[in-house]
Amino acid sequence: MNYNWDLKNIYKTEEDFEKDLKFLDEKVLPLISSVEGKLNTEEGMVTYCKCQLDLEKYLQPVYMYAACASDLDKRDLEANKRLGRVMILFQKIGNVSAYAEPELLKIGEEKVMKFFEEHKKFQGLDFGMKKLFHAQKFVLDGKTESILSNYNVLLRGPRSLYSTLSTADRINAKAKLDNGEEVEVNTSNGTGLMASSHSSEERQRIFEALYKNFDEHKNTYAEIYNELLQGEYAEVKARGYSSILASHLYHNNIPESVFHNLIEVASTRNEDVKRYNALRKKYLGLEKYHTYDRFLYQKKAKEATKEGYVDVNIKPAKRGGAYSTGGSNIHPFILLNFDGRLDDVFTLAHESGHSVHTLYSEEAEPLGKQDYTIFVAEIASTFNEHNLLDYFLKSDSLSKGDKISLLQKSIDEIMSTFYRQSLFAHYEYLISKMVENDEPLDYKVLSDTMTKLYKEYYDIDIEEEKVKPLVWAYIPHLFNSPFYVYQYATSFTASLLIYERIKGGEAGAFDKYIDMLKTGGSAYPLDEVKAAGVDFTDKETFLAVPNRLKVLVDELEALLKE
Repeated sequence: MNYNWDLKNIYKTEEDFEKDLKFLDEKVLPLISSVEGKLNTEEGMVTYCKCQLDLEKYLQPVYMYAACASDLDKRDLEANKRLGRVMILFQKIGNVSAYAEPELLKIGEEKVMKFFEEHKKFQGLDFGMKKLFHAQKFVLDGKTESILSNYNVLLRGPRSLYSTLSTADRINAKAKLDNGEEVEVNTSNGTGLMASSHSSEERQRIFEALYKNFDEHKNTYAEIYNELLQGEYAEVKARGYSSILASHLYHNNIPESVFHNLIEVASTRNEDVKRYNALRKKYLGLEKYHTYDRFLYQKKAKEATKEGYVDVNIKPAKRGGAYSTGGSNIHPFILLNFDGRLDDVFTLAHESGHSVHTLYSEEAEPLGKQDYTIFVAEIASTFNEHNLLDYFLKSDSLSKGDKISLLQKSIDEIMSTFYRQSLFAHYEYLISKMVENDEPLDYKVLSDTMTKLYKEYYDIDIEEEKVKPLVWAYIPHLFNSPFYVYQYATSFTASLLIYERIKGGEAGAFDKYIDMLKTGGSAYPLDEVKAAGVDFTDKETFLAVPNRLKVLVDELEALLKE
């Protein structure tokens, strides 16, 4: 089997890519521009909606083709140039479309929604219009929107700088292993090397090599993060949001109380987190416990991982991490950096969950409603992880050591997906408040804040680990997708509750889950999740995770005492 992407599944030839790019640039954009001031007419509205469907149909494949090729080798100048051209196209779309939202709001919700009732072929766009009217108080006049759109490329600048510094221009350090061998450590193999190490001293050397780039450029990373947040805050002030957090929640109708309830539960109901760390320290015979010591639906699933759509192996200058990308009726692609560890198997399960979600959404929803929100995106992925873990636990040939390893895996999943991501979300919130209060940021402020949270959540002093306080620079989501990571924790909570109900044989639970995946982006995320049986407006919902953790740590402690 071929373990590499075949981007010909998107475009057979470079000429096909160029044809679509040219169509968008030379045909669709002028049409969008031509109906400025005419959206109050049926003809203008029809033309505008046709253009929006063309954007839905052609923009995603153009972007995916360019972005995926770039992610395979960040040093490939031609691939980066191609992606740059697509990003310029996004900027142009923003510029020529700036008039649309103010015009639509002036027409009024009743008239606009009546248009969609009378023109069923555009039904994929109607929910997007509902979201527009929901957030209308934050939309400015056409002239101001046009001016702001010109700054979008600058606001994306910190993200590009982060990617360049952390990937394309990264010089990997080497670490000396206990056997005398030297290995080059990068963001793809670092965790695997630590996981396979049998000494804390060796893990420390690997860890410090992994973080060397962030340590050497800590002032630059801090300034990039500061610039990103200043851009976010400028948008908040221009549009009138109450906070940076609110600007990321309002459009999807997510109450701020959901976010605050999450971090309150994660930061206070963590006694079993600390108990687990103490158990590991005791039974692993460690003098001190460091963070680097932690490394010790058939048909649709097969469709999601078929040949040509999964890029598996670690390669020079390939983007680190893993993801699934798709949408607009394009079969999803999965990127992995597979190093042969158990964690990598779970990563494949995780990303294939995203792909399954995308396939169900594309199958059930029209263009315009297929792109589900981040808030529900991590439910299918973590659901797959629960299912895989259960598969292993059901084996009849498990030794005591196997059971301990799988219990640890289950606990570590909660630690990393619920508590760690909540900690990072808590961190983002605290730093965003500093920006809103005009407090200056530098690498020491950023690192000190992270140190305090690790003590609060884990009772671990990360200052003892030399470079660990710089973990904020290591997490790409903080730079690429602000206020994304809390949704790992909410999704994990939802998937845990849904999975336990399905596993327990609750009538209709699995059908409700599949129906949720099929809704794509056709409803607000809290409503989608609630239809599957999870109510995030109830603080008690989040307690399911710490309660589950207590059960698992009790089981592990009892097994270790046998």
